[in-house]
Amino acid sequence: MRYVQVDTQSDPTSTSQPSTEKQKDLSRILVNELHAIGIADATLDEHGYVYASIPATSDKNTPVLCFCSHVDTAPDCSGTGVTPILHKQYDGKDIVLPHDATVVISADNHPYLKERIGDDIITASGTTLLGADDKAGVAIIMDLADYLVQHPEVKHGKIRILFTPDEEVGRGVAAIDMAKLGADFGYTLDGGERGHLEGETFSADAVVVTFTGISVHPGYAKGKMVNAIKAASAFVAMLPKDEWCPEVTDGMQGFVHPVAIAGGLEQATVQFIVRDFETAKLAQYEQRLRGLVDKSAEQFPGLTTGFEVKEQYRNMKEILDQHPQVMEYAGAAYKRAGIPVQRMSIRGGTDGSRLSFMGLPCPNLFTGEMGIHSKQEYVSVQDMEKAVEVLVHLAGIWDEHAG
Repeated sequence: MRYVQVDTQSDPTSTSQPSTEKQKDLSRILVNELHAIGIADATLDEHGYVYASIPATSDKNTPVLCFCSHVDTAPDCSGTGVTPILHKQYDGKDIVLPHDATVVISADNHPYLKERIGDDIITASGTTLLGADDKAGVAIIMDLADYLVQHPEVKHGKIRILFTPDEEVGRGVAAIDMAKLGADFGYTLDGGERGHLEGETFSADAVVVTFTGISVHPGYAKGKMVNAIKAASAFVAMLPKDEWCPEVTDGMQGFVHPVAIAGGLEQATVQFIVRDFETAKLAQYEQRLRGLVDKSAEQFPGLTTGFEVKEQYRNMKEILDQHPQVMEYAGAAYKRAGIPVQRMSIRGGTDGSRLSFMGLPCPNLFTGEMGIHSKQEYVSVQDMEKAVEVLVHLAGIWDEHAG
């Protein structure tokens, strides 16, 4: 509840690293708290990353684990002036937030709340998001660090702590020093419902389509002008409305999604995100999209087009399948904590998606954060406590299997 009161909203329009300096306000607090509990090597670097170590208590050659969460909150909803509220022993009724009574967290709209009756629920006050995404993960890792330092009898290998900025704007691992991190396997703490274990994400590309027309004074434009705005509009109108888009896809289905359109008479651009769990399908989607570009361009003689593809991230499953113990040990830790395991696929990405391809196989564990990126965000204290318990078991399981 202290952490969420620090405004750490990231900025997708910024080119700095981190995108907002205020993210470091929380990171400095975390470093100071880590020092206070006895973790002397906790540091904050110029890029906004917090690195710290929980020393090993085992003599085995146990792989170094990294537990990771992000400090930033989403730009989708204000994170300024967050007032957290603790609702003790939630009774199942609607939670009406006091600073805006029109914001109501209801079990009808949030079915998971029905499973958390009796828990202590934390919400914001109705004017901001809460920031449990991902300060719940931060709090879980901090509580783990405090517990393990106080309980050296718990056998585990070296554990690295990593707190990142800018996850919400897609740059959470952009400047990580992997050599400095020095971990073998990792887990992000950025999932939702208790029991969810996520080892699969979308693979993702970004596509920018450019239409370049011919600008002529409109009074003398007959037979000469080629309007890029109209060309871009004709192209967008060709996109399917009943398939291939996020509005009508779910489960394991991918999509192609226009996210921005801009420009003028002479040049216009349309930006897309392209997603699927099978990486090979991205090229198929992009080929189909390019075909629609060409077809629309036929209506505008003299028009030229551009088609740029940029890789964003890849399905972590491609890496995790090469290291099955990473998911197996996590599942075993859930079971030791008395939690049924639900293996889930993320219709999106996490820091772990890119970390996995940077040499740190890294699935995602639950935190209890729900209703994220909105004023209806909430988290169960008991979910967070269970997540800490899972991490203690997980560290021990890795040590048990070490040579």
